[in-house]
Amino acid sequence: MKKITLSILASFFILVMNAQDPAPKPPLEDFVGRYVFPDGSVVPDVTVTLSGEALTMTSTAGTSALAELGRDSFSIVEFSGTAVFKRGDNKKVNAVHIEAAGYVLDGQKQDNGAWSFTYYIKSKEYIPGKKLTQKS
Repeated sequence: MKKITLSILASFFILVMNAQDPAPKPPLEDFVGRYVFPDGSVVPDVTVTLSGEALTMTSTAGTSALAELGRDSFSIVEFSGTAVFKRGDNKKVNAVHIEAAGYVLDGQKQDNGAWSFTYYIKSKEYIPGKKLTQKS
């Protein structure tokens, strides 16, 4: 009887463990950006871009597709290397570690420098190129 109970518990445990969903893949947008390497590196920086569902890494050495290896790691296809992206305390990608073509590079992600602004029209008296009509 003990063996049957133990078998049932073991089967239940296995079923419960297999029912767990794996960790979701991070969105590819997390990796997009410019990563700058220290002075004297073989390349000054790399830029990771997203086109559709494909990541591309571009530097002065050339351009390569990135093929996913794991959660935050990719194969640099054209240079037979790997890129491992690092996350900070805020869980955002903030660095990259690259090993390719015999070189090891560690770079920091730069802010994209994009401007965000909002504008308001205070008065509708004059808007160049547009004729205003008065509603009654």
